[in-house]
Amino acid sequence: MHVEDGRLSDAVWIPSPNFGPRPDPADISLLVIHNISLPPGQYGTGCIPRFFCNTLDCDEHPYFREIEGMQVSSHLLIERDGRVLQFVRFDQRAWHAGVSTFGGRENCNDYSVGIELEGTDTDPYTDAQYQALADVTSALQQAYPGISSDRITGHEHIAPGRKTDPGEAFDWSRYRRSYQQGV
Repeated sequence: MHVEDGRLSDAVWIPSPNFGPRPDPADISLLVIHNISLPPGQYGTGCIPRFFCNTLDCDEHPYFREIEGMQVSSHLLIERDGRVLQFVRFDQRAWHAGVSTFGGRENCNDYSVGIELEGTDTDPYTDAQYQALADVTSALQQAYPGISSDRITGHEHIAPGRKTDPGEAFDWSRYRRSYQQGV
């Protein structure tokens, strides 16, 4: 797995219209981990890619009325089986962090890569997801040396009080060991 021309070699490419230019495309220096499931707590529905591409049928589930009209994206989604989908090139600004601050610097979307894990704050993530996340992290760190280990964070840490993901179910120690050891 490697990054070439802003794309991850092993990812399924599903381009989202929800992105914009980075203020400085060379400044990719933060990795933000999120979670998402649509409908909430349901997996394997295919709804997340449709949500990120503005093609979600809001009549399909009552919850979708709450998110109707939202335009969001992330660079990557790692599904429960470890499959990686890419929606936005890394040299572009995905719309994943919202109002956010890291190390005193605001607007994390400007300089971060966003990775969504299919999951919830409380459901354990799968072995396949941890493996894929470790592999993706290693590839990103090779391509973008500004993403050092101390510049990997959760959405809950850059938007405290507003966001809670990846949540209590995410095992930060396991994750950090896995990409640092290449396991």
